[in-house]
Amino acid sequence: MIVLACDKVTKSFGIDIILNQITFSVNAGQCMGIVGGNGAGKSTLFKIIAGILPLDSGEIYKAKDTSLGYLPQNTVLESDKTIWDELMHVYAPVLELEKILRQMEQQMADYESMDEAQYTRLLNEYSKLQESFNEQGGYSYESYIKGVLTGLGFTPEEFHMPIPHLSGGQKTRVALAKVLLEKPDLLLLDEPTNHLDLDAIQWLEDYLSAYPGTIMIISHDRYFLDSLCDNILEIENTTCRLYKGNYTSYQKQKAQWITQREREYTAQQKEIARQQEIIERYRSINTEKSVKAAESRQKMLDKIERVEKVYYAEQVRFSFDINRQSGQDVLIVDSLSKAFGDNVLFKDISFNLRQGDRMAIIGPNGCGKSTLFKIILGQITPTSGSVKIGTGVEIGYYDQELTSLNPNNTVLDELWDSFPQMTETEIRNALAARLFKGDDVYKPVASLSGGEKSRLILTKLVLGNNNFLMLDEPTNHLDMPSREELEKALIEFPGTILMISHDRYFLNKIANRIIVLESGHIREYLGNYQDYINKKKAMEALENQGKEQAPQLTRTALKEQRRRQRLERQKAREERERLKSLEEEIHRLEQEIEALEYEMADPELYQDKEEMFKVQQQYEKLKDEVDKLYTEWMELE
Repeated sequence: MIVLACDKVTKSFGIDIILNQITFSVNAGQCMGIVGGNGAGKSTLFKIIAGILPLDSGEIYKAKDTSLGYLPQNTVLESDKTIWDELMHVYAPVLELEKILRQMEQQMADYESMDEAQYTRLLNEYSKLQESFNEQGGYSYESYIKGVLTGLGFTPEEFHMPIPHLSGGQKTRVALAKVLLEKPDLLLLDEPTNHLDLDAIQWLEDYLSAYPGTIMIISHDRYFLDSLCDNILEIENTTCRLYKGNYTSYQKQKAQWITQREREYTAQQKEIARQQEIIERYRSINTEKSVKAAESRQKMLDKIERVEKVYYAEQVRFSFDINRQSGQDVLIVDSLSKAFGDNVLFKDISFNLRQGDRMAIIGPNGCGKSTLFKIILGQITPTSGSVKIGTGVEIGYYDQELTSLNPNNTVLDELWDSFPQMTETEIRNALAARLFKGDDVYKPVASLSGGEKSRLILTKLVLGNNNFLMLDEPTNHLDMPSREELEKALIEFPGTILMISHDRYFLNKIANRIIVLESGHIREYLGNYQDYINKKKAMEALENQGKEQAPQLTRTALKEQRRRQRLERQKAREERERLKSLEEEIHRLEQEIEALEYEMADPELYQDKEEMFKVQQQYEKLKDEVDKLYTEWMELE
C-alpha cells in the first residue's frame, strides 16, 4: 500500500528552482534514504511533505489517517518542562484514560449503591477502556521513556533536567526521543544521527530496523543508510531518481547508469551530427526536391527525444603529501591521566603509534577523546603520565569545533597568513580545488557555513604536507561526495593518522587500529570498525556462553577454570611487559642506527677502510637485531 506519493512537486525560492517535477512514492513499511549534495533540496522536500512549506505546483498524496512525525535537522526545542515531563506529554491521552479508569475503579468499589444493570454496564465500559489503555502502552509508557532516553545517551540523573538548561545537541536528542515515542505511521528524520555517539547511533539503528511504520531518512551517515534503507532517492540538479537497495547498492547502480547514459548521449550526438551533415548537403544542392528532403529530415530530427548530458556537480579535490618521512616511533602515550577536579576523564592509558598507522579513537560523548587530542598537541596539561612525539614528526590538526580559523580574515588571507611564501595564483588554485572560486575568496571566515570552514581547514592541511594528521571528526560538515574524496586522499596518504570519528563508513575505510575509550580506560582492537564490532560480538557471545555454563560447573571444574584464568592473566601481563621492553630496545637500537647512518654520510670515513668496514658491519648487525625484534613485537601485538 502506498503511504506517500509526490507527483511533479516543484518549489522555487525567487528565481532559484530548488525542486523540479519531483515524482516518487513510498510503500508501507519501507525505509527510504534521501541523498544529494548540500543545498540540493532534501530538507526543503521534507518541509513540504510535513506541510511547513507550500509547494509551487504538483501534488502530495498521503494515505487516509496516516500520522506523520518530523524531526528537522536544526531542531529548536522550546519548552520550560523537564526532559521527563516533556516526553510524558506524548502520553497525555493515555494519562487521561488512566485517570478515567481510576475514577471508574472507585465507582465499582461502591457497587452496593448500583443495581446489577448499572454495574454490568460500568464493568463492560471499564473492560473496553482498559483494553484501549493497554494497546496505547498504558502499562509500559514509563519503561518506553526510560529505554529511549537511555538508548539516546541520557543517564537517569539527567532525566529530570530542565530543557532550558540543555545544550543544543541534548535538545535535539530530546526532540528525537519525542518523535520516536509518538510512533507515527510515517517518520521523517532529517540527519537523526547528529549529536549521537556511536553507541546511541547503534541503538537508533536497531530501534528503527524494528520500527513498524514507514521511514524516510536524510543522512550523511552512509553506514546508517546501508543498514536501514531498502531504497534510495537521490535529489540532484533539481530532479530526483529512485534506486532500489541500500546506499552501497545505489552507488553501484548510479555508476552503471552514468556509464550507460554517457554511451547513449555520445551515440545520439554522433547520429545528430550525421543527420545535420546530410541536411546541410541537401540544402547546398538547392533544388526543390533536396530542400523538401532537408526539411523532412529536420522535422524528424527535431522530434527526437534528446538524451540529456550527464550532470556532474563540481567536486572538491583533496591530495595529501608529506615534506619528509618521520621516524618509526610517531607517538608514545605512557600512563596518561586527566581529571578536572573530581571528574576523572581517563586514567593510566598507554598506547603508541608507529609510522604508517591509522588509529581511530572511539567512545561515548564526553569520555575525553578531544581532551586527549589537546594533551597530545600540548594545549592541555595532563594530570599525570607523559606524551612523547617522535623524531621528525610534523603534526597537522583538524579541530571539530573549527576554532583554528581567524573569523576576522577573508578566505584568501586565512590561507595566505599560514603560507606567506606562496603566490596569490598558487593560493587561488588551492582554494579553487576546494570550490572557493571567484569572489568566494574574499568572503569573511565568520560568514562561512560549517561545510565551507571544514573545506578551508582541510585546504590548510593539504598545503601543510604534515606527516602526522590528527583529525577530530573531519567528516562532520562534509556532504557525501566530499567525504568520499577525503577518504580516497587519506587512503593514499603516506604518513600516519590519528582520528576521532562517529562516521562508521569512514572508520571502515581508513582505520587499521581501533582504541575504545570508555569508563576512563582503553581497549585496543586491530582492524577497522567492522572488525571491532565482530570481535566485540564474539567476546559478548563467549561471556554469555560462560554465564550460561557457569551454574553447571562442579567445584573442581570452577577451581580449574580460575587457575586457567589466573595463568592467562599472568601470561597477558608478561606479554605486555615484554612488549614494552621490546619497544624500548627497538627505540634504543634505532637511535644507534641513526647515529651510524650520520657517521656513514661523512666522506672522511671512507678514507679509513678498516674503520669503514667496522662501521658497516655494526650497522648491518643492528639492522638484523631490529628486524628480529620487530618480528617478535608484531607476533605479540
